[in-house]
Amino acid sequence: MLADTSRDVAEAAWRWVLAQVGGDGSPWIPESVPSQVPGPPEQRDGLHSGIGGLALALAEVRATRAWSDEEQTLAAALADRLQARTATATAYDYFDGLVGDLASLVALDADGADAVVDRLIVLAAGDGWTQDVVGPPRFRPAARISDATLGTGSVLLGGLWARRHGVARSDELVEHAAEVLMGEAEDVPAGLRWRFVPMRFRTEEDPTEMPNWSHGQAGIAAALALASAELGRPAWVEAARSGAEHLVSLGDTSDGGLSVPRYVPHRAIDEEPFALGWCHGASGTSLLFAALEHAGVPDVAGATPGEWRGRCLTTVHTSGIPERLRPGFWDNDGRCCGTAGVGDIVLDAWQQHGRRADLDLALRLADALVRNAQVDGPHAWWRFVEHRAASPLLPPGVGWMQGAAGIAAYLFRVDRVLEHGPAAAAVPRLDTWWAGPGARPAP
Repeated sequence: MLADTSRDVAEAAWRWVLAQVGGDGSPWIPESVPSQVPGPPEQRDGLHSGIGGLALALAEVRATRAWSDEEQTLAAALADRLQARTATATAYDYFDGLVGDLASLVALDADGADAVVDRLIVLAAGDGWTQDVVGPPRFRPAARISDATLGTGSVLLGGLWARRHGVARSDELVEHAAEVLMGEAEDVPAGLRWRFVPMRFRTEEDPTEMPNWSHGQAGIAAALALASAELGRPAWVEAARSGAEHLVSLGDTSDGGLSVPRYVPHRAIDEEPFALGWCHGASGTSLLFAALEHAGVPDVAGATPGEWRGRCLTTVHTSGIPERLRPGFWDNDGRCCGTAGVGDIVLDAWQQHGRRADLDLALRLADALVRNAQVDGPHAWWRFVEHRAASPLLPPGVGWMQGAAGIAAYLFRVDRVLEHGPAAAAVPRLDTWWAGPGARPAP
């Protein structure tokens, strides 16, 4: 049944996304439908929920079938819009800034990546990049962010992605971002620690951290490991290995898995203590160990990186997803926090290492997405649940990380896997390229 429906649902969801695109030659999409604000949203161009994410979805479409005339026109308009903002952009990050633009332009095979790298270098200060995401009273003025989505770690991943695509000055960008992160590392008993925002910019004595992929330790250490593999810097990979040892010390390793708490210390009594998604959970954390494996690290806390990656995925396999076992457990079908993001990670693992259980889980996740789709005529979308809200059923999202564009992209990939098996085309991306098929390991 899945073979007959995943492609159909992917196409219907993508048609719905295309129907939401506004602007006459200068595209934008609402964050959700109906939109909470009139006209283009504040983060109009970003990868997370804006038009940048449509570029990543278009790359998945192109890997499945040829673009239609409408899609060709959209791709050109997306590239024009992103290229035009480079010279004046000040947001630098992956979610809504220049690093995300870099990922989107590469996905479109469009020009402009060199200008993005040049702009990131212009914006760099000696200790990182100026941001307006966090500030007083919790953080001091001119605070720096270190993580892999909003901070210096995202710039490092962007520089590496640019380097792999032959962009001039990318080595310069990588060197600077890596050295900034090295300077922000803290010695702790189990290894090295990086915080979302370094303590020198904090006003709290005991701040809560999010140590997994999106905002903490796992993403930062992975970026350093990859940078070492690409540029040959032993100190960076040793720092990454030490950071992984600290991360393992925070985790639950019972039952053969590895679960690192969503928050350390955990103070959110109304949220699950452990997550499973790309952003804050075991599937995303597995990307750190894939990066260490890619960098040739032999041992982390008494096991190989491959074994730790397997333990992270064991946690996912035994968690019960995609079933919504209790309120708040698995209420999201998207990429950032939900089913589609986990599915892509386990498909990467399967295409890289061939474990049948990873493929089986990826197909179960896709089947759940097909079941959960809200279908209306030629269109489909998904509605996530916020169980703590007065109206728990949320409006359908449109974009990449929390909407139909990202979910459709996963279902397009599943369709290719069902048709072509292990040889199915997998689209490499800035945030996962080392964990999937075709990744070149360090010599």
